[in-house]
Amino acid sequence: MSEANEHLDKLMQELRRGTLTIGVLSQLYEPQYGYSLVASLEEKDFHVEAGTLYPLLRRLEKQGLLESEWDTNETRPRKYYLLSDSGKVVFEQLVVEWKDMVNSLDNLLKNKGGS
Repeated sequence: MSEANEHLDKLMQELRRGTLTIGVLSQLYEPQYGYSLVASLEEKDFHVEAGTLYPLLRRLEKQGLLESEWDTNETRPRKYYLLSDSGKVVFEQLVVEWKDMVNSLDNLLKNKGGS
């Protein structure tokens, strides 16, 4: 892999990391367990690896943005995640910020070959 491609890969990872939280939070207005969340995001062409998702879910729960509950009624217990009240507020603020950033970037990129 060329040096330019390595830099591009790293930059793409950084960009993706920044959008991952918003994407995950957007799907947690209804309770979901990890695998169902991965599948739900995949259906919407938002790809996330389970190895990336689970640490993110734990971090967001620790930050108080998610609540979780174990369902032990199934053969295999599952931990379901749901936005907390503060998680809903933070998500809505992130969406506003995201839209502002997209608009700003769109203005910067106009006639610059970026779109």
